[in-house]
Amino acid sequence: MRIWIFNHYAHPPDLPGGTRHYDLGQELVKRGYQVTIFASSFHHYLHRETRLQPRERWKIEDVNGVKFVWLRTPPYWRNDWRRVRNMVAFALRAWWLGRKLPKLAPDVRKPDVVIGSSPHLLTPLAAYLVAKHHRARCVMEVRDLWPQTIVDMGELSEHHPITRALQTLERFLYRRAGRIIILGPQMEEYIAACSIGREKIVWIPNGIDLSTFDRLSGESSAESPDCSGFVILYLGAHSESNALDVVIRAADIVRAKGYGNITFVLIGDGPTKENLIQLAESLKLRNVRFQSPIPKTRVPKVLGKADVLLLTKHPTFRSYSGSILKLFDYMAAAKPIIYSAKTAYDPVETAGCGFVVNPGDPQALADAVIKLYQIPKEEREAMGRRGRQYVEKHHSIPLLAKRLEQVLKEVVESL
Repeated sequence: MRIWIFNHYAHPPDLPGGTRHYDLGQELVKRGYQVTIFASSFHHYLHRETRLQPRERWKIEDVNGVKFVWLRTPPYWRNDWRRVRNMVAFALRAWWLGRKLPKLAPDVRKPDVVIGSSPHLLTPLAAYLVAKHHRARCVMEVRDLWPQTIVDMGELSEHHPITRALQTLERFLYRRAGRIIILGPQMEEYIAACSIGREKIVWIPNGIDLSTFDRLSGESSAESPDCSGFVILYLGAHSESNALDVVIRAADIVRAKGYGNITFVLIGDGPTKENLIQLAESLKLRNVRFQSPIPKTRVPKVLGKADVLLLTKHPTFRSYSGSILKLFDYMAAAKPIIYSAKTAYDPVETAGCGFVVNPGDPQALADAVIKLYQIPKEEREAMGRRGRQYVEKHHSIPLLAKRLEQVLKEVVESL
């Protein structure tokens, strides 16, 4: 079977960011499938071109058997009209190249099935049109619900014309998809409410390549966080939805209580990073460190050097997926977790691998940090082991790839 995946923000493991489709794709390649991923070569977090030379518009790169089709898209640095332009450009170029690629690259044959992955809906639309052109089956993957998440975050009103237009497109794509893959079980209720049969909806959450966490012995010690003491580590995007200002204020509370040995390390980049640095400087915090994004290949070693791993979300954030990718990296690292978020699917509470606190509450976050600092190391290690055991059972890539394989077989056989 030939599988094409359209994901604007797909990454190979040598870059920061999610590797969901690379990981699943590599596992499917092992099972004899041909996997091609269409993605933007402009990196969403690094805000720079990563794969194309100045005059290249596109190119194909083989990454351990998974083919990436890199598309040039316009640069942007924040969530403004330039990012919208980037989205539109990716969809148009993916649609144009997707129709012509088998003629332009003889080693890439027409697809049997095309997967279009959100969050923004122009990518699944391009995937649908390409699938229709090649008479292939189309599967829609919903990583987050747009426009509903944008409405929940207060960025658009429910009655705004753009919201209405996106809702119309959303329902159109749901109806045309042979299957709808969701990342969180509670998404089913939302999609079913759009008059979509539940038999079309399949839950395949984010997962983790556990083997990458089992190959740490050869890593350089330079991979460890640049700090000492008891390390509370956050790794990921610095954006409004991640509410890292709450972490800075919690660090201030921890310092004021005299816990000078506790250090907060924030690794990553994003539109709010400069404001977060300014906030930490204004509070004269010496217990907060900011570091640059790291490639996915370095994540296991870095997480392994922390004492506690931290994930925060904005109080208004409603993750219909509850399948936040870095959370499974955290659990695979076998470290205790502080989860400052409200999601219907909460693996931290289910697995008993850390503390869940109300989002947007610096005091609650600080109290959780201090409590984990005070409890015996053996108890923290037991929490970490429970998290690791949970992802081994529910979120390993081979398990999820097998589920995806079955879905794709059913879709193709329904032709």
